[in-house]
Amino acid sequence: MANAYSVEQVNQYIKRMFEQDFFLAKIMVKGEVSNCKYHSSGHIYFTLKDSNATLAVVMFASKRTGLKFKLQEGQKVVVTGSIETYVRDGRYQLYANQIVLDGAGELFLKFEALKRELSEMGMFEDEYKQPIPEFSKTVGIVTAPTGAAVRDIIQIASRRNPYVQLILYPALVQGEGASDSIVEGIEILDEYGVDVIIVGRGGGSMEDLWAFNEEKVARAIFHCNTPVISAVGHETDITIADFVADLRAPTPSAAAELAVFDFGLVEERMDELRRRLKAGLDFQIEYKRHIYDSFVNRFRLLSPENQIREKRMMSLSLEQKMSGIMQRILEKHRYQLAVYIEKLNGLSPTAKLNQGYSYVAKENRNVSSIKQVTKGDCLDIYVTDGKIQTEVLSLEPLTHGKSRKS
Repeated sequence: MANAYSVEQVNQYIKRMFEQDFFLAKIMVKGEVSNCKYHSSGHIYFTLKDSNATLAVVMFASKRTGLKFKLQEGQKVVVTGSIETYVRDGRYQLYANQIVLDGAGELFLKFEALKRELSEMGMFEDEYKQPIPEFSKTVGIVTAPTGAAVRDIIQIASRRNPYVQLILYPALVQGEGASDSIVEGIEILDEYGVDVIIVGRGGGSMEDLWAFNEEKVARAIFHCNTPVISAVGHETDITIADFVADLRAPTPSAAAELAVFDFGLVEERMDELRRRLKAGLDFQIEYKRHIYDSFVNRFRLLSPENQIREKRMMSLSLEQKMSGIMQRILEKHRYQLAVYIEKLNGLSPTAKLNQGYSYVAKENRNVSSIKQVTKGDCLDIYVTDGKIQTEVLSLEPLTHGKSRKS
């Protein structure tokens, strides 16, 4: 038939109707636990009932952080979650996000109301959060003087930095007057001038932790000039103080780690920086020394004394070079002179005289032709062992190999 719908279509339609109902999107239902089963997957299935009706409830494993106790048959609880339709089975059930015992239900409502009010006032905004000092010297602690919280803080702080000063304000953290005691501790430590304040206590039920959900405590933290770390309960415990504080720590031990810097790591960092600084200084010193030596060498080369020394060395070099050149020139001319001497010796009249010839001269001039003399001239005849003076008696020229008298 044209107007017939499938079962799945009907169940999907009902599911969308449930999803559009804001009342069912976040609802608190109280009743008695029945048929509770912890599945191997981590999910919890049970029935919530009262005298007139029952409601199926499931809490997935991912939501079990909202459960602070073990569910048991017959417990009176308040379950917060959403009601949705399970399409396959065509039934609706309550998907739980948080489960508290029925006695804590009213406190939870007060918690949600105050949380919403302070959030609307802007007290949870990040712009009001103060940074936690990286190197705190004094740490204020507002907590009970006895108990695991203060012991954990002291132990962690002493291990991380034995030089940090811990100032404890012994406050009431539970019961009547606890909120006033916490406020007084915050104000006194803020006025004292510590670097950071840890406000917290160990875990417990919502009733045990209620002092940290009071508005006066929230306002004291918000108006504190000193950065505040909230460390209330265990990791799954959430209080109003956590939202207002400058930083939330999951446990008091974690708060000590956040507030107190690790002195050993700082020492290691300082040693590393010291090594890097020394290496940098050594490099700069070596670099500057190299530059200094370079300038010294340049000044040494350009100094007048060095210039004179260089010029003197150059002069000596040139002198030696010139001396060598002159020596070679002299040797060359000495050799040429020897050659000329030999040639002259070959042409020397004296040498000819030694060979049996004589040399005739007129007035110290060689006579090589009869045209140079006349009859009656006095001539000098040089022979091997002396000189003979004579007078020209006659001149007889040679003609065709024959002599003629004149």
